[in-house]
Amino acid sequence: MAKNTGKPMGAESDYTAEQIVVLEGFEAVRKRPAMYIGDTAVRGLHHLVNEVVDNSIDEALAGFCTEIRVSINKEGSVTVEDNGRGIPVDLHKEYGLPAVEVVMTVLHSGAKFDQKSYKVSGGLHGVGVSVVNALSEWLEVEVRRGGKLYRQRYKRGQPASKLETAGKAEGTGTRVTFYPDKQIFQAIEFHAETVLNRLRDLSYLNKGLKILFTDERTGKTTTLKNDGGIISFVQFLNRNREVLHPDPIYFEKSKNGTQVEIALQYNADYTETVLSYVNNVNTIEGGTHVVGFRAAVTRVLNDYARKNNLAKSGEGFTGDDVREGLTAVVSIRIPDPQFEGQTKTKLGNSEVKGIVESVVSEHLSEYLEEHPGVGKRVVEECLRAAEARLAAKKARELVRRKGALGEGSLPGKLADCQEDDPAKSEIYIVEGDSAGGSAKQGRDRRFQAILPLRGKILNVEKARLDKILKNSEIRSLITALGTGIGEDFDLQRARYHRIILMTDADVDGSHIRTLLLTFIYRYMKALIEAGYIYIAQPPLYRVSKGKDEQYVYTDAEKDKLSKQWGDGASIQRYKGLGEMNPGQLWSTTMDPAGRMMKRVNVEDAVEAEEIFTILMGEKVEPRREFIQAHARKVKNLDV
Repeated sequence: MAKNTGKPMGAESDYTAEQIVVLEGFEAVRKRPAMYIGDTAVRGLHHLVNEVVDNSIDEALAGFCTEIRVSINKEGSVTVEDNGRGIPVDLHKEYGLPAVEVVMTVLHSGAKFDQKSYKVSGGLHGVGVSVVNALSEWLEVEVRRGGKLYRQRYKRGQPASKLETAGKAEGTGTRVTFYPDKQIFQAIEFHAETVLNRLRDLSYLNKGLKILFTDERTGKTTTLKNDGGIISFVQFLNRNREVLHPDPIYFEKSKNGTQVEIALQYNADYTETVLSYVNNVNTIEGGTHVVGFRAAVTRVLNDYARKNNLAKSGEGFTGDDVREGLTAVVSIRIPDPQFEGQTKTKLGNSEVKGIVESVVSEHLSEYLEEHPGVGKRVVEECLRAAEARLAAKKARELVRRKGALGEGSLPGKLADCQEDDPAKSEIYIVEGDSAGGSAKQGRDRRFQAILPLRGKILNVEKARLDKILKNSEIRSLITALGTGIGEDFDLQRARYHRIILMTDADVDGSHIRTLLLTFIYRYMKALIEAGYIYIAQPPLYRVSKGKDEQYVYTDAEKDKLSKQWGDGASIQRYKGLGEMNPGQLWSTTMDPAGRMMKRVNVEDAVEAEEIFTILMGEKVEPRREFIQAHARKVKNLDV
C-alpha cells in the first residue's frame, strides 16, 4: 500500500520552480494596477492626474515652482506643466540613460529618498510618474533646462523615441502629457469637477501658488490662487453654515523636523468635518496626526472648562462632545512619512501623534485664554453636545433592548433572504408598502431581502443622535443592516454587502433617496467606503407597439425608440415603482442579469460635505442658489 503523504497525487511534480512567476517592473504594474492606484475605475483613473500634479507640487514645496497648469485635452489626454527646475536630462551613471528616462521607466527612482533635493514630498516616492507611464497608452515628457527644450515619448511605459533636443527654451520646467490605456481602465473619460476639486485643495494648502485648470473640451479655464491658505479653506468649508466665531483659529509651528499647520472653526451643525493632509496628500482615513489633533482639542477644552468653572462638577467632555460642529484642516509636512497602503490614505508615523498633540495643546490653550468670548461660546456648545450624548445613550440603551441597533430580533416588515453569507446577499430599501409588496413578490428570495420604508425618514442633518434614534424607520433600517450606529458601528456585522436604495422616479422619491444617503453618509459612512451602497435604476418608460414592448431609462432612449417605431407607439411613464407588477419590477430593476445600478462613491470629501450641507442643512439661501445654478442640468423633471 502506498504511503499517505497528505498531498494529491502528482502534487510535487506539478509544483516546481517553473511555476514561480516573477513579474518585473512595469509588467507587475500593468498586471496588478490596483496595487498602485487603488482601482481601475474612476478613482484610479483620476489618481494618475494626482500623481503627476504631486511632482509639480513637490517642486513648489521645495521653493522652485510658482505656477502649475493642468488641462484635459480635447482627445482625452491630460497635460500637467510647471515652472520648476525641470527633470534632469544628464546621463545617469548606473543606468547609462538620461535621468528623465530613468524617472519615467524605473520604479522607485527619483530624488525623494535622500532628502537633499526634496525635504518633503508627496507622490508615491519614485513610483508615481513611472506608474502613470506604465498605465498610459502613450506619454510625452518635455523638459526645459539650460536654455534647451528636451522631448521624449513613451508607449505603455516603454520609450518610443530617444530623448531629443527639440529646440531652444526660456526658463525651466516640466510638461507631461499622457493618455490612459483603454486596456487597463474601465473608462478613460476624465471628470473636470473631480480634477478641479483636487486642485482647489492644493491651492489652499500651498498659499500663494497659482494653479490654472483648463478643460479644452468646453474651453473653460479656472484660475486658483489662495493667499489665505488653510484659513481660507476652513472659511470655504463653513460658508454655508452658521459659525460660532467669525475668524478661524490658526497656528503653525515646526517641531523635530515636522511642520504642523492647523486651522479650525466651530459651527452650529451637529457633525464634524476634519480634513487631513500629509505633504499635500489627502489622508482620507486620518492617522496619527489626526489622533494627536483630536486628543489635544479634547484635553484643552476640558481643562479650559474646569479652569473657568464652565463645566458641571465631576463631568468631562468626550471626544464626540468637543468635535460636534468642528471644522478643521490639519496639514503636516514631514520628511519621511510612513503610510498604510500604497495610495496613502492613513499616516502611521507614531512620533507624529505627540508632535501634533503638543503643538495644538500649546497654541489652542493660548488662543482660548486670549479670546475668552470664543472659549465660552465653544464650551457652551460642548455642554449641549454632552447633554445630547447622555440622552442618546439612554435612547440607544432603550432601542438596543428592543433590538434596534443590529442586535436581537429583526424588524417585522423585513422580508429576509435565505442566504447566510453577507457577500452573496443584498437588500432593497424600498419606498412605500405598495412597491415593497411588488418587490417581495418579484424578488429572488434566495439572496434578495426587502425592507419597505413608510414615508420620509428624519433629516439627520438637522437632528442630534438622541432624536434620530427615536425615528421608527431609522431604527428598522439600523436593525436590518446589522452594523449598529455611531460608537456601536461595526462593518464586519453588515448582513448584506449590496444595499440598494430603490425609490420612485419623482420628486418625493428623490427626496427620500437623499434623506437615506444623508443618514448613511453621516452615521454609516464606512458602508459607502466599502462599496456596499447602490442606487437602483428603474425604467422611466415602457414603449409598446402591438405585441412589442421595450423598457427605457432615459428621455433620449424614449424619443429614439418612439421615432423608430413611428405612429401607433404607446408610451407609459412610470412615476412610481408600485405601477409595475412583480414580474416587471424583477425583469427591469432587480434581475442581476439585466438590471442597472449605480454604486455610491465619495470621490471628494469636500464636495460631499458641501452638497449634504446645502441640500439638507438649515440655511435656505445656499439651497436656493444651488437649485438656480443647476436648474438647466435637471433630467426627468416631475411637474
